[in-house]
Amino acid sequence: MVSLDTIFDLLSDERRRYALYYLYERDGPVPIEELVETIADWEDDPPEDDSWEKFDEIVVDLQHTHLPKTAEVEFIQYRRDKGVVQVQGAPPKFDAFVTVARLLEQPEDG
Repeated sequence: MVSLDTIFDLLSDERRRYALYYLYERDGPVPIEELVETIADWEDDPPEDDSWEKFDEIVVDLQHTHLPKTAEVEFIQYRRDKGVVQVQGAPPKFDAFVTVARLLEQPEDG
């Protein structure tokens, strides 16, 4: 059973929240590149000229910080060797918090 402290910790960083919002909506494994593109779009409205630098920054941040942290919970599977991540079998408590946070934040609206 995942604790509230764990859920709040997972949702405490904007970039990690964006990743979780996107992953939560998808069925099955999501390629890291697809996740990075979505996060870059949500963070930059409109996208900046140095988008390749931003893309690389997000890749490094996700692979070295956020995805390993999310994989500490049993319902998030990060397969670095395959370059994919997915949310599977999330508990209702997590579902509720992610849903509410996404509705409040509305990242796709900038």
